[in-house]
Amino acid sequence: MASRRVSSLLSRSLMSSSSPFSLRGKDPLMNRGARRYSNLAASLEDTITPPVKVEQTQLLINGKFVDSASGKTFPTLDPRTGEVIAQVAEGDVEDVNRAVVAARKAFDEGPWPRMTAYERSKILFRFADLIEKHNDEIAALETWDNGKPYEQSAKIEVPMLARVFRYYAGWADKIHGMTVRGDGSHHVQTLHEPIGVAGQIIPWNFPLLMLSWKLGPALACGNTVVLKTAEQTPLSALLVGRLLHEAGLPEGVVNIVSGFGPTAGAAIASHMDIDKVAFTGSTDVGKIILELASKSNLKAVSLELGGKSPFIVCEDADVDQAVEMAHFALFFNQGQCCCAGSRTFVHERVYDEFVEKAKARAINRAVGDPFKSGIEQGPQVDSEQFEKILKYIRHGVDSGATLQAGGDRHGSKGYYIQPTVFSDVKDDMLIAKDEIFGPVQTILKFKNLDEVIARANNSRYGLAAGVFTQNLDTANRLMRALRVGSVWINCFDVFDATIPFGGYKMSGIGREKGIYSLNNYLQVKAVVTSIKNPAWL
Repeated sequence: MASRRVSSLLSRSLMSSSSPFSLRGKDPLMNRGARRYSNLAASLEDTITPPVKVEQTQLLINGKFVDSASGKTFPTLDPRTGEVIAQVAEGDVEDVNRAVVAARKAFDEGPWPRMTAYERSKILFRFADLIEKHNDEIAALETWDNGKPYEQSAKIEVPMLARVFRYYAGWADKIHGMTVRGDGSHHVQTLHEPIGVAGQIIPWNFPLLMLSWKLGPALACGNTVVLKTAEQTPLSALLVGRLLHEAGLPEGVVNIVSGFGPTAGAAIASHMDIDKVAFTGSTDVGKIILELASKSNLKAVSLELGGKSPFIVCEDADVDQAVEMAHFALFFNQGQCCCAGSRTFVHERVYDEFVEKAKARAINRAVGDPFKSGIEQGPQVDSEQFEKILKYIRHGVDSGATLQAGGDRHGSKGYYIQPTVFSDVKDDMLIAKDEIFGPVQTILKFKNLDEVIARANNSRYGLAAGVFTQNLDTANRLMRALRVGSVWINCFDVFDATIPFGGYKMSGIGREKGIYSLNNYLQVKAVVTSIKNPAWL
């Protein structure tokens, strides 16, 4: 029961009367919005001291926290203020080499791939217990470094972190090959073997969840890992790395390098002694990862990349609920979601009503210090992302879209942006084509299903889609017609550990989570043995 409860927190939180994503109240869409917005802006200058101490800032290599070989560090910043939280060791090529040597030795000579799968599972289960024990500490560090609301970190993301590791702990002793019928006098079997040393590069928008999606299956299969954190958010992974070793993980099995993409990231993707690389991030960087992997040792590659996901509101939809779900689909996590419902297609019969209520809901969104109770939206992760989003907003205005709400920074310090809504958006506008990765909702009008299917699929991306309808035939048609890896019907962002996630087209290669992700970290070996005088075949 506990696991089902955690896995459905995101979707069920939409229905909770106490949730910031509540569907319960309809009146708030049209009332108190401007007053609430201005009050929050006035109080934004008062930042709360985070209830956590930064302890791990070094690289984790071969079971020990160590300085970078160069001695260099870089600052990780508080997005609420732009001030330095801590100086973190800056790993580069030499540090990646050290980490790979440790991981290779742990795989070739160490106990991890040689211990029973049940023993591996027990370590992962103990690790999940430690995550729960340190829930508030981990959540506070994640919020401080990233800017996401603390309530989101503590009540949704850290419990999901534990859930994912429990899921893959359960898989560890259930990975097996097959016995295959051959045509001759042979015994034929397949072995599912760990792929070896996995390089993993995670993003800054969901640092811990992306860590779990990659580390979980890799460790369950018996691999060793060199993981690079995003330079914007290195802190929570280092804390989690400490807990992994407290749980009994042998040294060298997981190595964590903080650093930058052109140095540490490129070194992982091109390393001749790394057998597989997994990357989550932008499509442009994904192409570079794929090129480096192919030019080195042709290592296996899985990519979870960008998106410009359609959220389709049909003419039969309950408009109030559709507004709230579309709002959540776009604005959750400050809009910093690869699968955000960032193209809101609304049927012409309900378009005007939807726009007015979407505008009111955006104005009513609680923006402020993410450590404050009831806050729905914190700051963007850094100044680069902040400026990029504001540039796209200016593009939207200049291209003729109607700015319904927001459109500027929020407050006078930090990287806060007003929840922004555009209507009268056309398919050829940059705000309708590019991945903005911020709190900017674009609302487009459509006439019929044939039209919206064609327009929704007319994108280089194919990560996810949302469909809001009461008609089963409509839902069935859209779920099959949309060229995306995930379709959420009358819900959005449901991320159970068992549900595969990945994209079509330029949104990536392969799937994460669920049983499908195990394939990313296994090799299949066929073993054929000649049989003399068999009693049967």
